Amino acid sequence: MRVLFLSHRLPYAPNRGDRLRAHALLRALRGFATVDLVALAHDAEEASHAEDLEPLVDSVTVVRTSRLRGALRAVAALLTGRPLTHALLHAPGLHAELLRCVSAHRPDVVLAFCSGMAPLALAPPLAGLPLLLDMVDLDSQKWAALAATTRAPLGWVYAREARLMTAFERLVAQRAAHVLVVNPRERDAMLAIEPSAQVSVVANGVALGHFAPAGPPPESQTVTFCGVMNYRPNVDGALWLAREVWPLVRAQVPAATLSLVGMHPTAAIRSLADSGQQILVTGAVPDVRPYLWQSAVAVAPLQVARGVQNKVLEALAAGLPCVVTPVVADGLPAVALQGCTVATDASAFASAIVAALARSPEARRAEARRADLTMVDWPHTLATLQPLLAGIADARPD
Repeated sequence: MRVLFLSHRLPYAPNRGDRLRAHALLRALRGFATVDLVALAHDAEEASHAEDLEPLVDSVTVVRTSRLRGALRAVAALLTGRPLTHALLHAPGLHAELLRCVSAHRPDVVLAFCSGMAPLALAPPLAGLPLLLDMVDLDSQKWAALAATTRAPLGWVYAREARLMTAFERLVAQRAAHVLVVNPRERDAMLAIEPSAQVSVVANGVALGHFAPAGPPPESQTVTFCGVMNYRPNVDGALWLAREVWPLVRAQVPAATLSLVGMHPTAAIRSLADSGQQILVTGAVPDVRPYLWQSAVAVAPLQVARGVQNKVLEALAAGLPCVVTPVVADGLPAVALQGCTVATDASAFASAIVAALARSPEARRAEARRADLTMVDWPHTLATLQPLLAGIADARPD
């Protein structure tokens, strides 16, 4: 079976949620399919990792995007009915590269990763080929949530994007042979948009052996939040944590430290390191595991969240109990919740952190281990991928 894999971001390094899932899919596909990868790269550093994916694919084609051109296309799209997502996720030469790939090796199935790449599958030269769309989570629902919490005029832009992406998700779900989502919440949302869609849940997983701590739990008073720190929900969550929650924690645990671990911190995030509140802002790190292994508790303070928060699964696998907001908890597998405390407002969130810091290191690790993640190891969560793709390929017209 030959699969053409379309990705809006080069799936390397697997250090953020979308790359983690795409990279795991490529690893799974390698066991039973010939894979041609076509991916956008958003800067030279990202593009430089193309050869790192060569062990997983038979060919990799990287097409560079331009931030300036993307911004200009987005402005122009505001005057049309085109979603900004699709205007931004485009690059000169992309159509020519797709034509070259299909001419060289006609795929049995096109796998479009995220709705941003799905328009390519509906247009020549890919139109008419069997399509598996990994929606991951529904962009329309994310934009609607952001619109509800953002003032005009930006809130209007978010509401427009939610409306247009809903219409597109309906269209592509009608055209796709099958749609994948990461949890039952996303499945229900997809079926509410298009009841005729063929939708399956293929959950996000975690590399259990990779994150498992090698040593005993540390004597630590460090609280860690991991994430890409220029992604709006992460930024808002980190600022809420630092400004509303953290002073309440330090009032009871003066020795506590907060680590904000992740690439591309915004100016507002960077300024937290100078606030005198014992906050560390790391920026990009080569490996997140040492920060997790040296911490006492992990947090996911997002107020807007879709899909499964990989950061929670990784923290639990690293032996850390987690404090999460309800919207994060709502997307997690039930087994993961056994190692989490759900807290709604700043006072409850701070109290949950303080309570975790008061426990012994051994008690904290025991709490994390209550979450039996065996069933969310990547090989298990992706076990249905092969029969699903085989069914799509076998059903294609001659």
